[in-house]
Amino acid sequence: MTKKELALRSVEALKEKYPEAICSLVASNPFELLVATRLSAQCTDARVNIVTPPMFEKYRTIEDFAAADVADIENFVRPCGFFRTKAADIVGMAQMILSDFDGKVPDNIEDLTRLPGVGRKTANLICGDVYGKPAVVADTHLIRISNRIGLVETKDPKKVELELKKILPPEESNDFCHRCVLHGRDTCTARKAKCDECNLKDFCKKKI
Repeated sequence: MTKKELALRSVEALKEKYPEAICSLVASNPFELLVATRLSAQCTDARVNIVTPPMFEKYRTIEDFAAADVADIENFVRPCGFFRTKAADIVGMAQMILSDFDGKVPDNIEDLTRLPGVGRKTANLICGDVYGKPAVVADTHLIRISNRIGLVETKDPKKVELELKKILPPEESNDFCHRCVLHGRDTCTARKAKCDECNLKDFCKKKI
């Protein structure tokens, strides 16, 4: 079986188990999703979804965030960890979007990764979820699962992203990543994988 064939089988298997492929971060516009994704680094999506509503209630626009006192943003995002860096990045992202991108969240990896605190994982999420472009969000779940089933043989996020872009159907790549997150949380966990319940087990290389 080639890697492209394996990728297709994996896509279909996860699609059957998780018909709805959605991002677990709650946001009502592109900038809110950008902020939520920045906060999710070293923090659970569930906690981010608790932290963001009151902040988004106070700061409703990119202009609001650009003019915000960083110390006030720190107070909101403190539960997410690394709050000083994240708060500074959020204000900095808003300011750069206004100054360099006419107030619109960029739609490509190169411009997105110019924003403070935005790496390729976040950039791919925005490209995929906001702009509907082929994207591979190389988070820990995707990296673990794609290695276990033999789609890649590296744990380097950028290499995983680029290798998967070569073998995943472009129209399925973003949803596949979301489904891997769901699968990684409830079945293919890092420590105690539920291999008997896994619908990828027939071609998984993990030995229990």
